[in-house]
Amino acid sequence: MEYLNLNSGLNGRVLILNQSYEPLTTCSTRKALILLFLTKADLIEDNKNRQIRTISNFYPFPSVIKLNSYKRVPRRHLELSRKNIFQRDNYSCQYCGSKELSLTIDHIIPKSRGGDDSWENLTTACFKCNNAKGNMTLQEVGFKMTSKPMKPNYIMFLNKSINKMEDSWKQFLFY
Repeated sequence: MEYLNLNSGLNGRVLILNQSYEPLTTCSTRKALILLFLTKADLIEDNKNRQIRTISNFYPFPSVIKLNSYKRVPRRHLELSRKNIFQRDNYSCQYCGSKELSLTIDHIIPKSRGGDDSWENLTTACFKCNNAKGNMTLQEVGFKMTSKPMKPNYIMFLNKSINKMEDSWKQFLFY
């Protein structure tokens, strides 16, 4: 068992759930402890291998907390941008699967043939595949896509922004 005092070792992330158990975001362990001590949140899951030690008590190390009052969150609009398309496609070419540094954005249906700038028509391609495809359709060039492009939701982006996924979070992040 690893013991931590309040002045050290509070690094780590805690998943914050709305009162409806909808994932909102992550926060630092310190912020989660403040929410718990102020009774603004309840502990849902703790890290069994860690505890926080004060002078007179031991407290569980939070992993998932749930807010006590429902927070109205406006619909999160994901902007159509190069960065978001690269992130959606895991920074890999959707035609050959390579993870080169020279990635580009490709129109699946070329603009000259009526293709638009949309989540469903834009994809990540390496420089080589993008040049080979040129102004042709996938059928004409004989390419197959590794995944179908679609507009991502906020939970998908939250999942990808988390560097280290805790096992206790998976049930709340729709795995």
